[in-house]
Amino acid sequence: MAGGKGKKSTSAKTEIPLLAESSGLSSAKIDSLLHASRMAAKVDSAAVQDGYSLYHHVILFDERGNWAVVQQGMNPRSKMARRYHWLSGDIPNFVREPHTGIISDTKNSSVLDMTALQSEENQKVCVDLVNSDTNSLKSSVYRLIAKSTLDPWLGSDMVGASGYEMPRRLDWGLFRHIYEIQPSNYEELLSMRGLGGATVRALSLVAELMYGAKASWSDPVKYSFAHGGKDGVPYPVARKVYDESIRFLDGAIEGSEIEREERTDALKKLANFSERMFPGQ
Repeated sequence: MAGGKGKKSTSAKTEIPLLAESSGLSSAKIDSLLHASRMAAKVDSAAVQDGYSLYHHVILFDERGNWAVVQQGMNPRSKMARRYHWLSGDIPNFVREPHTGIISDTKNSSVLDMTALQSEENQKVCVDLVNSDTNSLKSSVYRLIAKSTLDPWLGSDMVGASGYEMPRRLDWGLFRHIYEIQPSNYEELLSMRGLGGATVRALSLVAELMYGAKASWSDPVKYSFAHGGKDGVPYPVARKVYDESIRFLDGAIEGSEIEREERTDALKKLANFSERMFPGQ
């Protein structure tokens, strides 16, 4: 395990090579672990803008290079924490719904989620923007800084809302550097050193408000449902309790406002889980 809480969270980049070499991992596997650690932190600090600042980051890995990342953020206003879970076998890439789970007590409104499937077109336009003339991008940003300019695109209730405000201070030297690099996709763009939440939000707003490429503003939090104590020790398996839980989840899925195909898929997953728990019953 590399990383930790507070200042120790940044030690993962130095601890990973030392621990990986002692486990006999190749240089390619070590580079892959470093990339996973760096991108998980970058996604949850810049690409998912939910109001929680990361203060805890650990990456766990085995002798085959399989890894898991667990990191936690704190909301300075509510003083509540949110935990982000990643598993190496579950992600197609780092910018397309990569989380295994996001655990939180609350679900927020107006959360910019650049990793959502709904943000894919916005991602593509963001890459096009940074690979095009920087002065043209600067002109677009300045046009959107004034709230009055946002009125034609947003309803009056959204103007000035959290997340929809254009950042007023941006590093245009960084944009010129990115233009010289010419990133080929959004993951490469997000991985650029110096690119933070303000830059991500500015590009996303230009892409959405001036080019019609909508981004997701829905909180990607996923709730957990478990039987156990706060000490992390699960209770003994009680068939009756699990049956009641499965019936409850079945009813929740049936009554949810989701597409029929998604509902059917969710019910199949629940049935498969029940069969694995109690085969042949």
